[in-house]
Amino acid sequence: MDAWVDLSVPVVSGMPVYPQDPRVELSRALRVATDGVNVLELHMGSHSGTHVDAPYHVDSAWPTLDALPLAQFTGPAVVADLRGLRSRTPITPGLLAPALSMLRLQPGAILLLATGWSVYWGIPQYTDQPWLTPEAARVLVNAGVRTVGVDALSVDATGDPDLPAHRVLCGAGGVIAENLTGLDRLLAAQAAGRPVEVFLLPLRLTGADGSPVRAAARIGGAVRGIP
Repeated sequence: MDAWVDLSVPVVSGMPVYPQDPRVELSRALRVATDGVNVLELHMGSHSGTHVDAPYHVDSAWPTLDALPLAQFTGPAVVADLRGLRSRTPITPGLLAPALSMLRLQPGAILLLATGWSVYWGIPQYTDQPWLTPEAARVLVNAGVRTVGVDALSVDATGDPDLPAHRVLCGAGGVIAENLTGLDRLLAAQAAGRPVEVFLLPLRLTGADGSPVRAAARIGGAVRGIP
């Protein structure tokens, strides 16, 4: 039987956001008692909570969210186990070698970087995540990866204005998903030989640089005789 895993953080007022991004505020616009229906009013940025970045996020000449194929937001997943890295540790090509071996067996797979940093969601340490070096990002692009997700604030070091990993991935037409959670369950499924499919579908926002998503994974039955 398939199992579903929610990979999204809850959306609540005052939730953590990237420095200088809009604050998240949820308020009641209409109420059943006075208006006949309940309607929630949302104030948030396009990169609030669990979200995807389109190439347009870092370069106005690159594709916007609505110009990307839906297939880029869903597919089989390979999860790189990067748990145990210290604060602000660079993720180098060598650290991705095991995942790259699996990617060669699954062309077109979505790569998820499981740093374990989601445990710090909501506390200051969350901004000190490990970050993807531009060299590692180029290795991923050369391996055919076009969608990368991470259980941390960003694939780049927080506060780096150059966003080098973003520019490498997005420059190749790639999509980046950030603020994922629950990737440990996907690692366990992967280790047991169970296939993992990921869904990162964004809102249909015209000309957007990104969008919040309800990220989820479907873990299938055993493969290759592994229970």
